[in-house]
Amino acid sequence: MKITVVGLGKIGLPLAVQFARSGHTVVGADVSQRVVDLVTEGTEPFPGEAHLQDYLSEVVSAGWLSATTDTAAAVSDSDAVVVVVPLFVDEEARPDFGWMDSATDDIARGLRRERNTLVVYETTLPVGTTRTRWKPRLEQGSGLVEGEDFHLVFSPERVLTGRVFADLRKYPKLLGGLSEAGAQRAVEFYEQVLQFDERPDLERPNGVWDLGSAEAAEMAKLAETTYRDVNIGLANQFGRFAAAHGIDVYQVIDASNSQPYSHIHRPGIAVGGHCIPVYPRLYLWNDPDATVVRAAREANAAMPSYTVGLAAGAAGGSLAGKRVAVLGASYRGGVKETAFSGVFATVDALRQQGAEVLVEDPMYSDDELRGFGWEPYHVGDPADVVIVQADHKGYAALTAQDFPGVEVVVDGRRALDRSGFEGVRYLTVGTAETVGELPQTKEIR
Repeated sequence: MKITVVGLGKIGLPLAVQFARSGHTVVGADVSQRVVDLVTEGTEPFPGEAHLQDYLSEVVSAGWLSATTDTAAAVSDSDAVVVVVPLFVDEEARPDFGWMDSATDDIARGLRRERNTLVVYETTLPVGTTRTRWKPRLEQGSGLVEGEDFHLVFSPERVLTGRVFADLRKYPKLLGGLSEAGAQRAVEFYEQVLQFDERPDLERPNGVWDLGSAEAAEMAKLAETTYRDVNIGLANQFGRFAAAHGIDVYQVIDASNSQPYSHIHRPGIAVGGHCIPVYPRLYLWNDPDATVVRAAREANAAMPSYTVGLAAGAAGGSLAGKRVAVLGASYRGGVKETAFSGVFATVDALRQQGAEVLVEDPMYSDDELRGFGWEPYHVGDPADVVIVQADHKGYAALTAQDFPGVEVVVDGRRALDRSGFEGVRYLTVGTAETVGELPQTKEIR
């Protein structure tokens, strides 16, 4: 097949490489000339994706993958088009379709009746977007009829950056079309470009799963990510209660999860990234009365401020004038990405307390950290308070000696080895400093 992948970002480029490694001719289309030039050279535009550089060099040198900024031209010669263009959201996670609209218009200009092209959107969307927004836009821009001259399908990406190639094999490929013929085309397409691990834990064989409609596929992606947000929100509620009453919530969670119907996640300082903080909002876009979803999102958004409050309490009630080192700008360990990272709210809450705030992250240079408006911190420099915001692997080796003068440590990710902080007031989110009896003066209802 000839395939165009529109959007060569952290998901789109690995997808393009995967398709090429499966024996197909792939053109990657992107608005960035820099990205196109780097891909054309066989150089990954961003670090951190396992195997990407090796695989990219392989398929570019073999002539299986090329890149262009001319999306319409690439589409005009393609049997299938896969769209992985970002859907931007504002601070309230309200969708901004600007980039996707522009890409869709380019795709429409390239569609040709004689090719009967399959068009698949993989970007996570509010339910109904494929049918009510992309179908009429593609038809208007091309003068063609969906279901007759081209086929439109939604198939959500379900991978995490840093491990895309492994996740493509591990998880079933979900999809839903606007017609049975389109869905069948998509099933055949993905069966040719993906390979799947055996999953005896699944009730049906791992592979390509047709969910029957684009709306079902759209909702499946929102449901699986919203579930995680709600679960974490519940864990954070448990954690706050447990810490206030001298209970170790991690023992509680481990005990609960020993029963096969309990799958409680872990509490923590923040929920960040492109997915979990955003997709529940996209679900609420369709279902504003979903009170459980809204409450969980609000609970998770409050965790950075709560964690800073733990630090203030342990420091005697105030952080005014304290030198506070925040460890981790990334939204999660091992990933150089700050999308909706908890670092922003953590820094804001610390500054409101009057603290002198510094940020450390092994994946970012001092200049990059200053670009966010933060003063860099270097391990080994004095600090009164340390707050762990991201679980970078190297943090586990840190001890109190790495933070001269430290009085309080709040480990928001359970990333540190507590034994290395003897003599320091050390707290984790969801665990009190000491485990004691429940207060007898307050009735728990």
